[in-house]
Amino acid sequence: MTEAAQPRQGRTHYFILIAVVVAAGLSQGLLLPVLAIFLERMGISSSMNGLNAAALYVGSFAMTLVAERLLGLIGFKKLIASGLVLVMLSLLAFPLIPSVAFWFVLRLLVGIGDSALHYAAQLWVLMMSTSKNRGRSISFYGMSYGLGFSIGPLGIPLLKYGEAVPFVVLAELFLFILIIVLVKLPNIKPEKVEGGDQTSSGRYMRSYRLAWYALLPAFLYGYMEAGMNSNFPVYGLRSGFTLDEISMLLPFVGIGGLLLQLPLGIWSDKFGRKRVLVIAGISGGLCFALIPLAGTNFWATLILLTAAGGLVGSFFSLGLAYAADILPKLLLPAANVVASFHFNVGSIAGPNAGGALMETGWNGGIFFLLGGLYILFGCAGALFKPAADSKL
Repeated sequence: MTEAAQPRQGRTHYFILIAVVVAAGLSQGLLLPVLAIFLERMGISSSMNGLNAAALYVGSFAMTLVAERLLGLIGFKKLIASGLVLVMLSLLAFPLIPSVAFWFVLRLLVGIGDSALHYAAQLWVLMMSTSKNRGRSISFYGMSYGLGFSIGPLGIPLLKYGEAVPFVVLAELFLFILIIVLVKLPNIKPEKVEGGDQTSSGRYMRSYRLAWYALLPAFLYGYMEAGMNSNFPVYGLRSGFTLDEISMLLPFVGIGGLLLQLPLGIWSDKFGRKRVLVIAGISGGLCFALIPLAGTNFWATLILLTAAGGLVGSFFSLGLAYAADILPKLLLPAANVVASFHFNVGSIAGPNAGGALMETGWNGGIFFLLGGLYILFGCAGALFKPAADSKL
């Protein structure tokens, strides 16, 4: 990127981008449980409920294929604004036609819009940061998304004022942020990269070969995040929790992640990234597996959700940090693309696997499978040893 094309430095632009990512987190954190509740009330099967929820991540997955090219064509500001408009209009359309097929299309559009603004905002934050504050800036960026995602389910009680109220309130927030983006952010484009094959399959395969263990956490995080927000409301209703209890319990998965994100990062610096991933994976998996045993005990379920979410809530960032530890810089862009694909695949698989399990009548199976995947990941750490020449 040339000097003239670089994003203007300044706190104002940074905090506008933070507001954008908080809104993206809110939209996903609220839509997944609210629509899951609607579909359950409509008598839709849990497997179909999970399939419908996965549409959001199908849209996000599709957007990752073209986001870089779109950014080069229209620039940061226009890509962010386009994403905000797409999500805002989709939110207003949800209450108009209560149709499973219509909602599937709308979720696709929300996934595309969220992915577009998230991609542009994250890259912009990276570019406006210096080597001295980049880690802190990206950590705060990630925590802001997690905060928005965690606050989202708190909008469930708004349903008592009307089924359209949560959607309208969220759309108004998007409109407010859109106006700020249009007025305050400069319209710039990234510098075009000259030469080199940015999509070389060979680089992706080498990333897998050298850092497969560091790239798996992105899949697990996507599986957990989407699966919990889509399946837990249905699990809670079938287990005997009230809507108010569900809306209170669900955010604690994200709250746990926020509480332990910084400590886990510090511990990974001190004791090693792999060791922390192994211990957190096994411990978090055990906490998830114990949730069905808590029954309808609100406080026991809250504690287990908080502990599990705290232990595995940093998996995406810790996995990328571990990949950066063991891969040469040349392969980091490819590793980031692979991690994004893993996250989206996990996000699609989570709601569907959980919905299929509940369809059989085994509601607690969603937590035994989720916990088992994390425990299996922790144990697989014994099989992975970074290659001596991986940094070459």
